Amino acid sequence: MPSTDSSWRSDAESSILLRAVSQWREDSTSWFEGSFDRLPETVRVNPLSFEREWIESWLRSIGGSEISWFSGCGSAWEMPFSRGAAEGDSRKILNALHDTGRITRQEAVSMLPVIALAPEPGAVVLDLCASPGSKTTQICEHLGDSGLVIANEVVRGRVNTLVSNIQRHSSRPAVVVQHDGRHIPKVPSRGFDYVLADVPCTGSGTTRKNPEVWKKWLPSSGISMHALQFDLLRRAIAVAKPGGRIVYSTCSLDPIENEAVVSRAISEGLARVIPAGDILPKVPSNPGMTSWPILDDSGIVSEISPELHFLKPTEDDELSSQLEGCLRVWNDSIDGGGFFLAILEKEGGEARREFDSKVIVDDRGDPVSTPVPVNETLRSVLCESWGSAPEHIWTRGKSILWSTEEVERIWRAERFRRGGKILIPGDRWRPLKVIHLGLICARIRKGRVERLVSKAARRLSNEISEPFVRVKSSVFHDILLGEEPASEQIGVSADKKGSFVLIDDDGTCLPVWIGSRVTPMINESEKTVLRATMGLTVSDKEV
Repeated sequence: MPSTDSSWRSDAESSILLRAVSQWREDSTSWFEGSFDRLPETVRVNPLSFEREWIESWLRSIGGSEISWFSGCGSAWEMPFSRGAAEGDSRKILNALHDTGRITRQEAVSMLPVIALAPEPGAVVLDLCASPGSKTTQICEHLGDSGLVIANEVVRGRVNTLVSNIQRHSSRPAVVVQHDGRHIPKVPSRGFDYVLADVPCTGSGTTRKNPEVWKKWLPSSGISMHALQFDLLRRAIAVAKPGGRIVYSTCSLDPIENEAVVSRAISEGLARVIPAGDILPKVPSNPGMTSWPILDDSGIVSEISPELHFLKPTEDDELSSQLEGCLRVWNDSIDGGGFFLAILEKEGGEARREFDSKVIVDDRGDPVSTPVPVNETLRSVLCESWGSAPEHIWTRGKSILWSTEEVERIWRAERFRRGGKILIPGDRWRPLKVIHLGLICARIRKGRVERLVSKAARRLSNEISEPFVRVKSSVFHDILLGEEPASEQIGVSADKKGSFVLIDDDGTCLPVWIGSRVTPMINESEKTVLRATMGLTVSDKEV
């Protein structure tokens, strides 16, 4: 790992953060020495990728090693170089694997919340603060091609990033919405099976990737974030179903943003902490803190005003014992970033709803831009183009989207708002503001289906018969190395023109345009992955 420059260390040695950590733990020197070097490149392999075995073998061949404490779906790997430092063909292939959704570049500790959440296939999940989407896609890996994850983001620019990453990953269960997480509607009405609240924070655990933290972090920053963090956790608990699981997490080390938030939330009696060590036994970590000082911006212990009493450690022994069940990851214990999480379970049985005698029906439709299931006319067009139309196909504008049974079920269900006073009939998303859902499969142009999107082609190959053309793998080799064979050379008659998908005996798909010649219709990243997996050249050297 490359050494840190002297100015960075100088900033750290005089930082308020170091003074604060010395108040939070006795051996702050150990933490300090583990908080410098650049983080290694860490990646998560998408278990839904058809090339998973090849990817894992390739990662191992360039010196990668599996992260021992990672559990759940897929696998996670640490590379022998720092973030972004791969070279040559390794760099090109690594970038291509990420761009095509076969792997996700992600800081190792950032994978912990979804492992702790452990959503099961078919579940209905809320990712309350979802952008940029690495945790959303990890949830999708647990769900497979079932279930639903509502991925929420309030900032418009970050919504675009979220949608892009979900599409990169080729996720079917994801529905992107835009709400203030503090007021997100309870959809479905019974509550979510799982809720992830990975909330905004001061990032005091991120010094290895963001050295500016050394200069900028102050105790007042954590105090100013506390109210938002508490409100988000409180809403996460409110929209979970009775018995549902909630995971609260930050990349902060500050107990004001962590244990103080959890303590305040569970004091309301609606949820309890599940010991994280029982669920994440292999993760190098420490229990949650039960006492902590209040610090001023010089890092000195100080008093606070009475109206901020909730920032102090609880004096309730039962609540305090629950805080020990939280999980703290210090930089030096995991040789990575710092992190905090708490696993909670919502208390209570199924709520009995008593409806107002005068129920108002809100029968307004969704905005025109909202995704809707395909109508019979469009389904007929799909059947004509593809030979059949899979279940759970949607349209938004000119896009054809493929989703899951649970997504459609939620859309069709009626729901009540404001304590049963307002009924919203089914066949709409209201009150959710849906931006995007599912996997983009194709586009509609002038009433006809354009070419299959490459990301969807292989996954749809078991669902539809057209427009696939079976060829030998050698044809792929020729095309990927720059040749454009005549249509007759691949067994297609000369009068057959347009968009098709070549497929070999292994199920590998290659979208092409067939005219007088056969031309690949994929981007450079997809081409790089296909060439690599087939043992072809990716640049001017052999893989």
